[in-house]
Amino acid sequence: MYMPWSHPDGYWSASFDQPEPDSHDLRIEALVAQRLSIDWTTRRQQITVSVQNRVAILAGLVYGEEARRVAAELAWDVPGVFDVCNMLRIADRRRGRR
Repeated sequence: MYMPWSHPDGYWSASFDQPEPDSHDLRIEALVAQRLSIDWTTRRQQITVSVQNRVAILAGLVYGEEARRVAAELAWDVPGVFDVCNMLRIADRRRGRR
């Protein structure tokens, strides 16, 4: 992801250099997000979905290994997904307790 930067005359932005998202990637992203929001294991988790070149990228926090596993399985089941990059981290529920 690029952050826009201004040229001295305010004309140029780094966003001009970025290619338009592939419509297949946008469709896959929507389908993966929909499946994660429907499933009872993953719907209340903090999961961000992005898709690049038909690779579903899952990021965020989940509360257990089962939710992490199920999220990846749901993403794999979406038609058009070529690969899944599971970057989900398991939240430590003990943190903050004394």
